[in-house]
Amino acid sequence: MLEPLFGSYKCSARPVAGTLFSGERLLSQDANKRRAALAALSYIEDGIVLGVGTGSTADLFIDALPQYAARLAAVVSSSARSTRKLHDLGIPVVELAEVAAIDLYVDGADEATKHLHLIKGGGGALTREKILAGASRRFVCVVDDSKVVGTLGRFPLPIEVIPMAQSFVARQMTKAGGQPIWRQDFVTDNGNHIIDVHNLQIANPLDLETRFNQIPGVVTVGLFAHRGADVLLVGSNSGVQVLGR
Repeated sequence: MLEPLFGSYKCSARPVAGTLFSGERLLSQDANKRRAALAALSYIEDGIVLGVGTGSTADLFIDALPQYAARLAAVVSSSARSTRKLHDLGIPVVELAEVAAIDLYVDGADEATKHLHLIKGGGGALTREKILAGASRRFVCVVDDSKVVGTLGRFPLPIEVIPMAQSFVARQMTKAGGQPIWRQDFVTDNGNHIIDVHNLQIANPLDLETRFNQIPGVVTVGLFAHRGADVLLVGSNSGVQVLGR
């Protein structure tokens, strides 16, 4: 039966004072996201082509970008959401086909390891994010310290799928030991669907990314291992830690 694969995923737990989801913790997390996002501004150089990602941390980077806009040759966006935000701030956006390459790509992640492997796609823009990361000379990923894990998989792995392949791909995820949940009422900028795969322990991200990408109907897997980050900026209460080069 396929019904369990496509039910909406809801968390019934309520925040409790002193837990990870307390108001104080969320405020600290937001501050740490901002620290990491602002630190990424130091990687901007005159005349570069900048790629911009999607999500709450990428939004903070975009908010601070207008004062640097005159230094940029062009800006490429990973989603309609980020494009609207850039336009609202008076920053023009070009298509990837209009530039030879992206010099610097800045984006967030849902999970990251010290090996600079990532899970991305919580915002649904994983395919275009992976394209921009692949086209970039340098990928700077910005996260708060709650996103750094020893093993990927605590955050559900997003997989963009062609709609007709949704059931088939979901069954393959079950065979792989995951719990696939269809992201209801969501369509990507590419017109596809997303399956979020829970309960995976991703000990070998490179291998899993390769295997899942070979499943017919999969557009993109939200594992960024073959093209991980070059630099990981981790915001915490004590400042920003830099991993990578």
